[in-house]
Amino acid sequence: MVGGVTEDGPVIRPVDFVSTTTVVALCIGAVFLLCAVAMTWWLCRRRREHTKLNSDKSLAFRPPHRKPTAVKSPGSTSHYLKKSPSPTGLAKSPPGSGGQTPSPTGSQSSNPGSQPRTPQGTGTPAQTPSGEVTLSIENERDKAEIENNEKTEREKNHGTENNKGDMGQLVFKLRYVNEQNALGVTVVNCKGLPARATSDPYVKLKLLPDKQHQAKTRVLRNTRDPVYDEDFTFFGISKDQLQKISLHFIVLSFDRYSRDDIIGELTCALSSVPDLENADNQEISLCRKICPRSLKIQSQGRGELLVSLCWQPINSRLTVVVLKAQNLPKMDVTGLADPYVKIYLLYNSQRIAKRKTRVKKRTLSPVFNESFGFDIPNGADGLNNVSLEFMLIDWDRVTRNEVIGRLEFGGPNCQGSALNHWREVCSSPQRQIADWHKLRE
Repeated sequence: MVGGVTEDGPVIRPVDFVSTTTVVALCIGAVFLLCAVAMTWWLCRRRREHTKLNSDKSLAFRPPHRKPTAVKSPGSTSHYLKKSPSPTGLAKSPPGSGGQTPSPTGSQSSNPGSQPRTPQGTGTPAQTPSGEVTLSIENERDKAEIENNEKTEREKNHGTENNKGDMGQLVFKLRYVNEQNALGVTVVNCKGLPARATSDPYVKLKLLPDKQHQAKTRVLRNTRDPVYDEDFTFFGISKDQLQKISLHFIVLSFDRYSRDDIIGELTCALSSVPDLENADNQEISLCRKICPRSLKIQSQGRGELLVSLCWQPINSRLTVVVLKAQNLPKMDVTGLADPYVKIYLLYNSQRIAKRKTRVKKRTLSPVFNESFGFDIPNGADGLNNVSLEFMLIDWDRVTRNEVIGRLEFGGPNCQGSALNHWREVCSSPQRQIADWHKLRE
């Protein structure tokens, strides 16, 4: 044997014996490792579900401590607007707040380049399996939104009929400091606000015509006569600018679970305040009546909507084209609106599909020109049990979207030009038929 190699080949030695104890220990260790990985994955999943559940149910808010924020005042490039400290001290958080969601009174940065989130259309028709009728009922969040809009509109109409448009009064003070070219506004209190399901009022004020810069008071809980006594100072405003500037106040009720409800609004032109520019650092107390927004729609009408319908019985498909609208009421303080159209398909009085158009910004005569297709459920007798509901809505970035008007085709509430249009569509398949319709309440 030379170098471990014999004449018959290399020398082969047996492998060292591994004891049974070592094998058992390795198996037990592997089992423990797998259990630890599984337990870690399970705990992470439960933690995510718990966090998501809390975020849906617990929407308590805690107003943060606000530092004075500076933004550019209208008509000025070198001066700034900032909120002076409130004489009432720090805002107290309401009972039960968890500090997760900031109060609507928190400071907001003004970013003209940011784009607001606009509602998007779904664009995919509802699919129904062959041989049976499947009704995909609207999710509860969408139902809650519609019910809140209808409830708000009923409350506004009811309050207008009973109180003849009395939405309370707003007391505020104005002062002008010549040395600093500063306009001081003190929101004192509100009196006699209308009773609502939730009454947590706060006031938002803006300088017009540049409405991008705004300030807010704190929220006061469960009161119809809130007392704020909060000061706001606008710097860099000359005497000549006072004649062109107006103060716009909006009184809102904070809603923890949806967008804040608008109670009313008022506009005060500084040119109408006597001796404001001459009363150096002297406060002028004013009391103005709060006007409801629903009066705008009542006085101006709800406008008209041009739609085109086409029934295709071969494919069991209803094509809807939203073309344009005109003569819409002025919903914003700028005298314009941000409208979009929401469409619901109803089968046996139940909503089974919906579509949305894009939001058209700052216009009273929007042109949509968007087409949508709805698949009629199998087993439906043509369009006998089918109806369409149109809602023209004014989009708002902060407050709840307001319903401008409605239009219904088919169903028990179909009447007037909509009824004639629907009958013509049913009797003339494969034809695209368009017509103007007045929006109703």
